[in-house]
Amino acid sequence: MIQRLYRSRFFRFATGLVAGAALLAACSQMPQNRAETAAVTATPSAASPAPAPAQLGTQWGEGIESKTRTIVTQRLSEQPDEVASVGYNEASAVRRDVGNNPERRLNLQLAQGDVEWSVLDESNRPLPLQRARRGSSSSDMFRLAGVEGARYTLRFRNLSDRSYEVIATVDGLDVLTGKSGSLRNGGYVLRPQETINIEGFRKSQSEVAAFRFATPGRAYAANTEAGDVRNIGVIGAALFELEQPQARRPRRDATPPQPSAFPADGAYAPPPRYRK
Repeated sequence: MIQRLYRSRFFRFATGLVAGAALLAACSQMPQNRAETAAVTATPSAASPAPAPAQLGTQWGEGIESKTRTIVTQRLSEQPDEVASVGYNEASAVRRDVGNNPERRLNLQLAQGDVEWSVLDESNRPLPLQRARRGSSSSDMFRLAGVEGARYTLRFRNLSDRSYEVIATVDGLDVLTGKSGSLRNGGYVLRPQETINIEGFRKSQSEVAAFRFATPGRAYAANTEAGDVRNIGVIGAALFELEQPQARRPRRDATPPQPSAFPADGAYAPPPRYRK
């Protein structure tokens, strides 16, 4: 059995919550002991109206301190344990999509309940997630109402004794690299009984750019080469169960970083480039 092991990074957030991140990809193909769960995705219906067009995107916001360290870890399977998505828009558009009596939740349960996913406002309160009652809409996707200029955070809480890798995307862009979202990308390590807060697009080993709701024209996805405006208005998450990762401790005699002949080949998200 051929196994591929990739470099990983572990991130500890300034919020005080224990957190982890791993830039790793794929591992050995192994049978999963638990049934895979499906994504929260749309179910087409010709008789139902299309979702309202995106009136909000996510901007590259102010810098927030978020330090990193490196670990080595490995997925148990190439197949994710969960893939889910949450739509967002301004309040009137969300009301149109979910109807008058929507189902409301404060978090989503992923990986058969092992992990709780919520979206927090600037006061660390969960934003209500809403969706139309089954059979009354073209989509089963949960949606949240945002406000232009408001900051938000993605929170993942592990209720299990398993470790997971969390790949997160905003407007179709990977929150670690700023590249197009893919299950092959690396993600954040979520250890047993721990919580991670993802507060923004990663700029470096010590900083992220805060997630802030903005008009679509100011969204990061509309102002970076990897972005696609058609993906504005959706937040994605995928979970992969991991073998228990071991932290890689830095050597005391480690040499300082060497000059790079190819400095443009960075592993993190590049800043936006706004068009006039």
